Amino acid sequence: MRVPHIYQASSIALNTPVSLNDDAAGHIGRVLRMKVGEHVSIFNGEGGEYFSEIIEVTKKSVVVMPLRFDEHNVESELNIHLGQCVSRGDKMDFTIQKSVELGINEITPIFSQRCGVKLSGDRLEKKHQQWQKIAISAAEQSGRNYVPVVHPPVDLKQWLEQHTDEIKLTLHPRAEHSIKTITVPSAGVRFLVGPEGGFTDEEMAQTKQQEFVDIRLGPRVLRTETAALTVLSALQLQFGDLAN
Repeated sequence: MRVPHIYQASSIALNTPVSLNDDAAGHIGRVLRMKVGEHVSIFNGEGGEYFSEIIEVTKKSVVVMPLRFDEHNVESELNIHLGQCVSRGDKMDFTIQKSVELGINEITPIFSQRCGVKLSGDRLEKKHQQWQKIAISAAEQSGRNYVPVVHPPVDLKQWLEQHTDEIKLTLHPRAEHSIKTITVPSAGVRFLVGPEGGFTDEEMAQTKQQEFVDIRLGPRVLRTETAALTVLSALQLQFGDLAN
């Protein structure tokens, strides 16, 4: 049986009992119905993982004992930051989940003129928390020991103006440049994926003003959720953990 891989947002030390947070305890105790004496792997996002034994299970809590630290690392050497215009329904959830599985480091949800999703106030805060939980769950499932950051959503102009040493890319079906022609600096890649309705001419002009390079992925027009994952796969294949 595969040992469950669980994120624990606290300090962890060998031979020191750890009370799992509510989400982790619920998953271990109520969903998996694990018992005292069984094993889990816990990580706190600081690198490596702790092979641990369950020493207490109640209806509301689970306590584990870290027995061994393993410097297990499945991270890509390529740093990738996705700027994803918010999509409708569960498409955004899907994009975040699969991006984490494919090795993303940072995700910023973006609002643009043709973005079909309107959120603000408490609804926006709850949605942001939900997206971060999806990233945590995807990190657990894929065996990562780091949790990618889902930044608070921002307007497109604000994100474009952020300073970065990463190469800046914009997906466009009629771009002159292929992803094969770019050179990636050590700082990594920051790439932008538009909304379901596409960017306006004004927004495309803004990307060029901020020195974003238009790239294409092929002759076909991809849906927003397909485009992000295709770029991630292509970047990992050419420059990241699948390049060697």
